Amino acid sequence: MGVDARAAWRDLAWIVLLFLFVIAAGYGFRDPWPADEPRFAAVARDMALSGDWLFPRAGGDLYQDKPPVHFWLLAAAYSLVGSVRGSFLLPSLLASLGTLLLVYDMGRRLHGREAGLAASLLLGSCVQFVLTTRGAQIDATLVFVSTLALWALLRHLLLGPDWRYCALGAFAAGVGVITKGVGFLPLLLLPLALGLRRAGGQGLTLPAPGGGGARWWLVPAAFLAAVSLWLVPMLVVVASRGTPELLAYRDEILFQQTVTRYASAWHHVRPWYYFLVEVVPPLWLPLSALLFWLLPRWREDWARRRADVLLPLLWVLCVLLFFSLSPGKRGVYILPALPALALAAAPHLALLLQRPGVGRLSLAGGAVLLLPAWVLGVGQLAGVERAREFLAGIELESLWPLWFFIAAGSAGWLWAWRCRRPVLAWPLLLACLTVAWGVGVAPQINGVRTGSSFMREVQARVPVGQTLGLVAYKEQFLLYLERPVVNFGHARWREGEAESRDAARWLSAGANRVLLVPESRLAPCFGPSTRRPGGITSREQWWLVSGPVDPACAAQGSLARAIPYAPRPIR
Repeated sequence: MGVDARAAWRDLAWIVLLFLFVIAAGYGFRDPWPADEPRFAAVARDMALSGDWLFPRAGGDLYQDKPPVHFWLLAAAYSLVGSVRGSFLLPSLLASLGTLLLVYDMGRRLHGREAGLAASLLLGSCVQFVLTTRGAQIDATLVFVSTLALWALLRHLLLGPDWRYCALGAFAAGVGVITKGVGFLPLLLLPLALGLRRAGGQGLTLPAPGGGGARWWLVPAAFLAAVSLWLVPMLVVVASRGTPELLAYRDEILFQQTVTRYASAWHHVRPWYYFLVEVVPPLWLPLSALLFWLLPRWREDWARRRADVLLPLLWVLCVLLFFSLSPGKRGVYILPALPALALAAAPHLALLLQRPGVGRLSLAGGAVLLLPAWVLGVGQLAGVERAREFLAGIELESLWPLWFFIAAGSAGWLWAWRCRRPVLAWPLLLACLTVAWGVGVAPQINGVRTGSSFMREVQARVPVGQTLGLVAYKEQFLLYLERPVVNFGHARWREGEAESRDAARWLSAGANRVLLVPESRLAPCFGPSTRRPGGITSREQWWLVSGPVDPACAAQGSLARAIPYAPRPIR
């Protein structure tokens, strides 16, 4: 094995080591947690068990909020592993590792092995990347397919021309669309490259105007082929069956959840500067802190029209602009731009990471992570009431994760300081924190966060022979059901009191029925009803309601909205 090959294997070992300690720590130690994880896990589990891979369903009701690719991955993982706990994080973990490897490979090809390794490890230490990929969100999958599209298109535009990679990039962008509608954004690299060439960009291997001929048709053809993997079968089935339910699903997912959601968002409304002020500075640390040193170097790159830096950097700016123009904003929307920003920083990282100021910044960041743990630990030993109340509120049976983080984190921080490796302080402290949380804290609070204890108590309070109905249920309830239930649709909060009316009609239409209702939904339909406590979860009191109901409410309800649901319990 040559020297270069051994060095590459060492690089991969470092990347995998970071992945195992920072992202994968705690895998298999917890169940899905709200808000999105239980819903996605339940949708995927039901998809695998029912065999209906075209139309995701939540509690038996069509789920039209997101395209199905992430659910396909979750369902495949569930089919392979055989349990929700062992499978629901697997797609995100693999996507995160794949993203890190793609960034390393492209950084290595463009700027050398050390630059690729630095860019990959820096990305894997960024707060938002870690937070997102440690969960079962769709965004981790979207980040991977977007990075794959960028990787392939950059191979064509900067290291080509190579039309196979161009087609692969377009195909990956199409997969991104059926993962989450904005997956087409990597294709903006193509017009950006054309504009950069006109501005005198150096290092582009983009074919000259008129060059490539008919091969440019590979881009729309590959993109549409990927989108058609789901879109065409879905449209064919909707057209052949023509039921109102499927027609509403088609219109909702193709228009309401894409165009309308972008142009006229109905929630998560934020000002235009939200990403620049509230997301990038804190959540893209430590990369965002390096912008102080990177901006002057990027100005020099612009003066030299350095395409290998400017192309990913311009794409990052386009992503920020695209999402800033929409009134609806969430921090994870711009996460696909973070790997591209790491690539734009890659050629400068080797020198930056040796600067004393960057080392001091890493030590300071590590101290910020460590200080709250020291305050809580000392406060608990000293009998400070606030510290004890805070720790009691977390409901930990054992405080060993706190003491582990204090001991391991302090040792790591001191080692980085004394051994003159200050730049390692942040990733070392981050690794200690994620291990303490994933292995120590998460299993202890799992029952509270998932609602598993709550659902066991509820089902124990409903006698055998009575049918349980769920009103305004939380998706995590579905994972812990051990008996058939009835619900009245998914996310019907958008319809005001319609769900409560349907539930009231169902309750009054037969004997031996009981509803689980949150306190906020008791009025007006269940105000006069007989009820008993069901328990407390999701910061709300829940009640078991057995009637009678308000007659006016029941008269306005529809029995057709009652959905029988009999899933398998979580394993």
